[in-house]
Amino acid sequence: MKNKIKKLFKDKNIKLTTAREAILDILSKAKSPLSYEQIRAKMKTDMDKATFYRNISLFEEANIIQKFESDERKWYFEFLKKTHAHFICESCHSVICVDFTISPDIEEYSVKNVILKGVCKTCKAC
Repeated sequence: MKNKIKKLFKDKNIKLTTAREAILDILSKAKSPLSYEQIRAKMKTDMDKATFYRNISLFEEANIIQKFESDERKWYFEFLKKTHAHFICESCHSVICVDFTISPDIEEYSVKNVILKGVCKTCKAC
């Protein structure tokens, strides 16, 4: 995966730094969107919050990642993929990518993200 990340930096003409590589390495292995706190917990290097968000902004501008905000006012990040939905559990606040086909274009709009809210199957069973 590190070779793919290095190629991505080269293709996007972005300088490769340890911090940038660490963020994208974690996001590339994630099965669902991650918050700053979740990414920070997985990092092996020390990075302050300002550096993290500066790099996230750079990745957004380069169309490498996308972000969205949850109800708890947390930002979640993931690699930019085909348009898909996210389910946010209103009980445990977990965020899950939902795999179903949606039309990315509605008339004159270009949809990047769809957020579904409710109670996940784990919380529903309790």
